[in-house]
Amino acid sequence: MVDITEKGSVYREAIASGFIKLKPTTLKLLREGKVEKGDVFSVAQTAAILAAKKTPELIPLCHPIPITNVEVSFVIEEDGVNVTAVVKSVGKTGVEMEALQAVSQALLTIWDMVKKYEKDERGQYPTTVITDIKVLSKVKEGMN
Repeated sequence: MVDITEKGSVYREAIASGFIKLKPTTLKLLREGKVEKGDVFSVAQTAAILAAKKTPELIPLCHPIPITNVEVSFVIEEDGVNVTAVVKSVGKTGVEMEALQAVSQALLTIWDMVKKYEKDERGQYPTTVITDIKVLSKVKEGMN
């Protein structure tokens, strides 16, 4: 673990995103709110927030930090869903890993909730894929 004892607390923000490719029939069910497991985006949003808060428990060398806000958004596109997470904190270290964790968990939750519709006749997922998980931006400003 990196020693951050002497660092001052500053405002920090990270934005991350990722994409899950889904079948057109699955996207139609999402748009219409007809997924059997329930409200996919509400569940994925809750999972993302929880994942951001639990990042230091899941990534061994991450510091626990005071997360002040997590925002998660979903955009249904032509061939899948784009997820974006914004994580904010006032602390001694950045929130990039928390934003990446939030996006990853949201995408995995979406997959779990729609997997019934994505499987082929052999129970495989030939077209479903999670891609492009990345940090879009990070902010570090001010000193206390």
